Amino acid sequence: MGMANAQVSKNSDLFLALKQQDSIFFERGFNLCDLDYLNQATHADLVFYHDQGGVQNKSVFMENTKKYICSDPGKKPIRKVVVESLEVFPMYENGVLYGVIQTGIHDFYIREKEKADVHTSRAKFIHLYLLEDGNWVLKEVLSFDHK
Repeated sequence: MGMANAQVSKNSDLFLALKQQDSIFFERGFNLCDLDYLNQATHADLVFYHDQGGVQNKSVFMENTKKYICSDPGKKPIRKVVVESLEVFPMYENGVLYGVIQTGIHDFYIREKEKADVHTSRAKFIHLYLLEDGNWVLKEVLSFDHK
């Protein structure tokens, strides 16, 4: 019988590392549109499940990010996590950490120059990060319950 793994403590090294990963991933890849970073931070076999946009592979995900998130710097979508909603669940194989499931809630805004950010929606997410060569790489995404 395998061991059961619960959410890690919110002040554990693993939780804090994934909280930082989430922050960097979305600040650079989504908010700042660093597409080179986004490309290297996502797995070659990325699968993105979106309750309004369908299923996307990495190629479609990158294309859609460029087209819908990064095409108009004057009216820019911004993502902010609800920090207290984050949870991290370790994934082990033969006692060795190989990945984590990270869950949470995030808010989306439209940012226009010299205006306050305007809230557009809130959604839940589940991310599967794999640990590859010491780096967290996003492998699967479920983005759902958009309101």
